[in-house]
Amino acid sequence: MPVSFLDASSAYPMRFADGRVNRGLVHLSRVIDHPNIEIGDFTYASSFDPPDDWAVRLAPYTYPGAPERLRIGRFCQIADRVRIVTASANHPMAGISTYPFAIFDPARLADYIDQITGLPDTVIGHDVWLGDGVTVLPGARIGNGAIVGAGAVVGGTVPDYAVVAGNPARVTRMRFGPAEIERLLRLAWWDWPPDRIAAVTGALARADLDALEALAPSCPA
Repeated sequence: MPVSFLDASSAYPMRFADGRVNRGLVHLSRVIDHPNIEIGDFTYASSFDPPDDWAVRLAPYTYPGAPERLRIGRFCQIADRVRIVTASANHPMAGISTYPFAIFDPARLADYIDQITGLPDTVIGHDVWLGDGVTVLPGARIGNGAIVGAGAVVGGTVPDYAVVAGNPARVTRMRFGPAEIERLLRLAWWDWPPDRIAAVTGALARADLDALEALAPSCPA
């Protein structure tokens, strides 16, 4: 049976109490069609000033055909003013000058080709919360279930289920212990069918791992 409140096909999945559609909150997979950006179902972004082009708002340096990709998992929550700076934003730095002559004369691109190939992807896992004003730096890897505090500047690798804050972002605490994190990653609830997820929202809210496991559609070996 379809679950009305878990509708991945809806671009605008939230309504206010008076029934009006909230145009400032969008399922990104329904409003971004970009060859270098991959976004999982149910991941949303919100803005008090919603743009016409969400790809440009979130990842302004990720152009079609860029040598890197941006991958964002399912059920992520992206607050207002988040910016994801992917690797094409960087200027070549191996030479004497960092001035990007080639963007004004593509014939000079060969001078820099060895510096702009093999650029790292930026990867954000499942069920990640990026707080207001977060900046994600090129090549960052943010683990599943991580929370990134407002205004943080994130580079490098953020562990699964870590809480990070600051500039540069540092781990302030882990949300769960190692054994619990292992169980959560094995269950991967974000990949379950919507009807099964709807049945376990109480367990997710209470951090009741036993109840979550009991209702899992299957437990991988």
